[in-house]
Amino acid sequence: QVYLVESGGGLVQAGGSLRLSCAASGRTFSTYAMGWFRQAPGKEREFVAAITWHLGNTYYADSVKGRFTISRDNAKNTAYLQMNSLKPEDTAVYYCAATRGTKFLASSVVGDLREYDYWGQGTQVTVSS
Repeated sequence: QVYLVESGGGLVQAGGSLRLSCAASGRTFSTYAMGWFRQAPGKEREFVAAITWHLGNTYYADSVKGRFTISRDNAKNTAYLQMNSLKPEDTAVYYCAATRGTKFLASSVVGDLREYDYWGQGTQVTVSS
């Protein structure tokens, strides 16, 4: 079992920045592909960004490309989501997700919730206009 704990959410004005963190349990964090998803009220959970474990390839939803950056620090068992130029439409609960160890995450499925085996509880991000 892998436990994920998100932090760093909060209230920010449009144009501002936040950095979310996702701390993971376990000794094999370096073998997990990591993803960030978000869910706004009344909407389905949607893909935001992902980073693979092997080559560190990164993928982004079109809506956040150029504004958000996903990264990972394997020494700290932590993944990050740097969010810049935030917009009111970025308001949502942000969830961290991980695949089981050494799972190959193809680019065609990085945005599929079913590919991820572990989920955090989420952190609220609110962007005011």
